[in-house]
Amino acid sequence: MDTEKKGVAEQKKACINCGAELKYKPGTAQVKCEYCGHEETIEQDGQEFQELDLKPYLKELGSQSHSEEILMLQCKNCGANQHIEENYKSLHCVYCSTPLIIEDAQKEDWILPGAILPFQFDQKKSHQIFSNWVKGLWFAPNNLKKAALDPQHTKGLYLPYWTFDAQLYAQYRGERGDYYYVTVPYTTTENGKTVTRTRQEQRTRWSPANGDIQGFVDDTLIKASDQKRNPIPQKISNWKLDALQSFNSNFLSGFVTEKYTIPLKEGHLSSTKEAEKIARSWARKDIGGDTQRVHQIQMQLSDETFKHILLPVYISAYQYTGKKYRFYINGQTGTISGKRPYSFWKIFFTVILVIIVLSIIGYITSKNN
Repeated sequence: MDTEKKGVAEQKKACINCGAELKYKPGTAQVKCEYCGHEETIEQDGQEFQELDLKPYLKELGSQSHSEEILMLQCKNCGANQHIEENYKSLHCVYCSTPLIIEDAQKEDWILPGAILPFQFDQKKSHQIFSNWVKGLWFAPNNLKKAALDPQHTKGLYLPYWTFDAQLYAQYRGERGDYYYVTVPYTTTENGKTVTRTRQEQRTRWSPANGDIQGFVDDTLIKASDQKRNPIPQKISNWKLDALQSFNSNFLSGFVTEKYTIPLKEGHLSSTKEAEKIARSWARKDIGGDTQRVHQIQMQLSDETFKHILLPVYISAYQYTGKKYRFYINGQTGTISGKRPYSFWKIFFTVILVIIVLSIIGYITSKNN
């Protein structure tokens, strides 16, 4: 491998005082030595994120200037493909906690990240978020707050995503629907007698519509890792991409980085489907009226670019009555989602209480009548 092409994710920055590795300090633009406390600022060049031209990368990855080699470990239990920093004393899969063998590591090509969303809080804060989450759970067992959460198995993980930009042009054919109302008679029974009344009913007047639309599709976000066995809950996928920063390998220090397993070509197909949804939405807006039908749309994308980005999440599990429950925390916003146990007796007595209350209300109502 060429020296210029040395993987940036493999580079380590040493403390000038004691020589230990500097780790990223979440929520800051600094790296810190855990041994002597020395801190250094992560230098940013101030440049905009570099969007890469899509077509050359769809043809071939290896010859591209923005590709590199990275040391990866694949979990033999769940298949997760992850880069783990050397400073971890105990190597375990971030998803299933299966031990990883460093000798099994292999070097693989990947497209360099173009941007990163750094972690905004540390592991200690993630434990606090977990505790607050437990306190707010309905029908949770009273002793759940005693759940054993192993800090060694709480990992900060950078998830890989693709983003795609493109100029979109489309021609559409459809119909415009405008509402109008008609008076319709109907019969009903009042005081034992049949009477005729009228009511207003909505109708739709349809008229042909066709035209063309165009605009810029910005940062279509597509998952770049196959999460069939380890799905990240949709609830925590609420990253604010306007906080993305230019990629710097110092942000990775102290965290696990997952390599994309969904290739660029497949990610591009998914982004094209999303662009079609956007085109249909733009067509409906262009048609106007109260409702719309889009029968046909012909879309073209041009000036397509992409970038590989990394987004932060904490993953861990807690033990409760011999069972393991997994949870996830968005490393930027603090949103949490996870599996939880329920108290059978709390639910049972709540149902009984509701039945009693409804019975009392029913008895009082029938007595008054």
